[in-house]
Amino acid sequence: MQVSSLNEVKIYSLSAGRSLPEWLSDRKKRALQKKDVDIRRRIELIQDFEMPTVSTKIKVSRDGQYIMAVVVTFEILSDDYSKIVFLQCGRFVEFHSQHGHYYKTRIPKFGRDFSYHYPSCDLYFVGASSEVYRLNLEQGRFLNSLQTDASESNACDINPVHFLFAMGTAEGKVECWDPRTRNRVGLLDCALSSVTADTEIEGLPSVSALKFDGALNMAVGTSTGQVLLYDLRSSNPLIVKDHHYGLPIKSIQFQHQLDLIISADSRIIKMWNKDTGKIFTSMEPEYGINDVCLYPNSGMLMTANEAPKMNIYYIPVLGPAPKWCSFLDNLTEELEENPESTVYDDYKFVTRQDLENLGLAHLIGSSLLRAYMHGFFMDIRLYHKAKMMANPFAYEEYRREKIRQKIEETRAQRVQLKKLPKVNKELALKLIEEEGEEQQVTRKRKQKNLPSLLKDDRFKVMFENPDFQVDEQSEEFRLLNPLVSKISEKRKRKLKLLEELEEQEQEEEEEPEGKASDAESSESSDDEKGWVEEVRKQRKLLRQEEKVKRQERFKEDQQTSLKPQFFEIKEGEEFRSFKDSAKKQKLMKKTLGDRLKLEEKLGTLNVSDTTVGSKQATFKLKKSEQQKKQQEAEKQHRQERKTLRRSASHLKSKRGRGRLFH
Repeated sequence: MQVSSLNEVKIYSLSAGRSLPEWLSDRKKRALQKKDVDIRRRIELIQDFEMPTVSTKIKVSRDGQYIMAVVVTFEILSDDYSKIVFLQCGRFVEFHSQHGHYYKTRIPKFGRDFSYHYPSCDLYFVGASSEVYRLNLEQGRFLNSLQTDASESNACDINPVHFLFAMGTAEGKVECWDPRTRNRVGLLDCALSSVTADTEIEGLPSVSALKFDGALNMAVGTSTGQVLLYDLRSSNPLIVKDHHYGLPIKSIQFQHQLDLIISADSRIIKMWNKDTGKIFTSMEPEYGINDVCLYPNSGMLMTANEAPKMNIYYIPVLGPAPKWCSFLDNLTEELEENPESTVYDDYKFVTRQDLENLGLAHLIGSSLLRAYMHGFFMDIRLYHKAKMMANPFAYEEYRREKIRQKIEETRAQRVQLKKLPKVNKELALKLIEEEGEEQQVTRKRKQKNLPSLLKDDRFKVMFENPDFQVDEQSEEFRLLNPLVSKISEKRKRKLKLLEELEEQEQEEEEEPEGKASDAESSESSDDEKGWVEEVRKQRKLLRQEEKVKRQERFKEDQQTSLKPQFFEIKEGEEFRSFKDSAKKQKLMKKTLGDRLKLEEKLGTLNVSDTTVGSKQATFKLKKSEQQKKQQEAEKQHRQERKTLRRSASHLKSKRGRGRLFH
């Protein structure tokens, strides 16, 4: 018996490991049990619980006394094993009674699944055909088939409450039929609904599994690994769950005590809540899975595998042990005293984005990754190797980060000052003052405090990245904030005081006392009155600064001395003038800003300021020599046409005379 745990759910594998051969003596078996702990813990609940080859379907009789497994599929018609119908590989349908083989017949095309309609005693067969074959067991003959729109069908089921017949097609649709009228009453496009923004599929999803739950719920499994839960009153799925392996869903079961859906593909069994879609637990058997079966009213689960051996699991959370093996409850309590490591202790959970960053996205679908929820589990050793190769200096970065965190923790234990960020200190001080005023107002009005911008992660970069530093000397800032100079003077004095207090705290670790005053609030009315004068003053200062810059540039141009330069003409180029070549070379060496200024002087570019502080540029495209020649030729052609044109006034007809044209 092996014990694993996922999401704090204990799973006991009762068929793990190999069984001891029968020809071993009792003495040899006891010796092996003393040496090997796994052999000592092995429990053989059902002797020879194996198939000769593989098993594709497993079921339990309604009385809970018999477990059966076959190759294709079968249906138990009675409470025990006395009436069974088998669908075999070679299109054969075989009936068995309590004494054994009873009757055998064939259907026209290969079958893949069938269901039994109890009110009419009809068997509905679906398979490699567009028809649904009906075999009536009371009359002992085939009835008229149901003609569908599908090319092939893979799965079918009959609702146990109102006996609605549903079949899943290869085109990814579910057709619902009423057996009473033999008419189609509904159609669901599951292939379109299974494709979401997070899923990646290859090819058209077809329906591979189908299961009803009660009167209104139905679960559909696709060939691309999605499970869709439907309410029959809506064409849209309630939940779409992806197994993340891209493998066909083989089996779907419902666990009503905990409202769980158990879905399985060939690699994993997932249990998830049908209301929220949250994963409850999952299992990855040793062999490929073909079918899953729940033992009635218990916590036992069995699987049919792509190997002779079949697995038995016991999950105490789902329910008690069956009556015929009630001793499992006592064994699990004993094993709780000696817990073992969980399945995923040596694994690392990674998302799809983490795999792409590590360069391991090509491993998706391989045995090195185990799909789980929105990501995968991978071996922790492989993860560390890939991490080291992707970032060799990751350990040094981790070490520096840990040291920085330790320093921050020690600083946090000291007496804290009202510290300001390194970037945009004045803006941060302004926000602190405004928050203090708002807190006073909210206390009086008994309102809730608004969140602080300094503590908001969305604006955190504005006070950390120097690229977001406000340039108070820029033209736009000075024009849009004409009163900032007066207000900032008082704020700068307060900022300087805080910086001095911080320096004292670093040296002497003393706490400053007192609180900044709100004296500037009384002067707000005077500032508003002087807003127009301040704007005029700023504009005047900007014009003076621009004039000084032009004078400095003019002096620099006069001081520069020109020296003769020699240039070599490349082969195949035509020399026109020294000015053109010199201009081209200067333009190639200058920056974009200098070239724009030069174009502005020549008149081909016009740069102007807008009211909000932005720039507006207008270009005039130069005409090439070929365009100029073409325009000159067109102009000469028009002048020649004017000299050659003759008047046609003599062709006008006069009133009362015969007309030249009829």
